[in-house]
Amino acid sequence: MNHSAICERIPHHGSMCLLEEVMDWDEQSLSCRATSHRLHDNPLRGHGRLAAVAGVEYAGQAMALHGGLTGDEGAPRTGYLASVRNLDMVVDRLDDIESDLEIRVERMAGGADSFMYAFSVSADNRVLLSGRAAVRLME
Repeated sequence: MNHSAICERIPHHGSMCLLEEVMDWDEQSLSCRATSHRLHDNPLRGHGRLAAVAGVEYAGQAMALHGGLTGDEGAPRTGYLASVRNLDMVVDRLDDIESDLEIRVERMAGGADSFMYAFSVSADNRVLLSGRAAVRLME
């Protein structure tokens, strides 16, 4: 699945759709690749850099995509991160990572309107940040 197909399945569009390609997915997990962390016009950049905490948004979009692939066939539902827990960041920024990012999310629990995911953002087989997030879907 390429960038444009991803943008059709999540509420983010244009430059805010950060994911480039789905590498693998099943009912419980999704792995995707991103290159947008290197773009100078990345909408999450501030003061000329992309802070590592922006990786949480990359993971959030991967969670939304996973929900879009495993849920109903309707329009993407808007959601929000209700909480982020156990966030472990081993880098300060992402824009200086030369390799593509690999974002992996795994659904730990879920219902009709809320989900819990574990996530990681890696490059070159090195985890850059990881944690857990609770997602709440809006009506």
